[in-house]
Amino acid sequence: MRIEHLAIWTYNLEGLRNFYMHYFDASSTEIYYNHSKEFRSYFLLFDDDCRLEIMEMPNIAKSKNDPAKLYTGLAHFAIKVGSKTEVDRLTETIRNDGFQVVGEPRTTGDGYYESVVLDPDGNRVEIVA
Repeated sequence: MRIEHLAIWTYNLEGLRNFYMHYFDASSTEIYYNHSKEFRSYFLLFDDDCRLEIMEMPNIAKSKNDPAKLYTGLAHFAIKVGSKTEVDRLTETIRNDGFQVVGEPRTTGDGYYESVVLDPDGNRVEIVA
C-alpha cells in the first residue's frame, strides 16, 4: 500500500499552485471545476507517484490553527530535494522571496537534514535532503 495523494483546502488556489510549481518543480493537471458546487481543484505531481490535491470551494471554514505552533491533525509534509546543498539553497530562495522559514536547515536527531517553511496558506513544508 501507499499514500495516493494528500489534499489541502485553500482560498488561494492559484497562489498555492504557483508556490509548489515554482519552488518544488511540481507539474499540474488542468483545473477541475464542478459548477454546481463551485468546487475547483488541481492535482500537483512530483517526481515520483506522490500527488498533492489543492482544492477551493466557497464556505469552507478557515483553520483556527496557528502555523507557528504545533497542533493535532496534519503536522507537515516533506518534500525531498536530494542534497544538503539544495535544502540550503531552496530555503534561502524561499526566505528571500518573502515566505516564512520556521525551521532553519539542520540535522535532526533522527538523521534528516531539513528545514521547515510555510507555504502561502501557512502549511508546514519540510525540505529534506
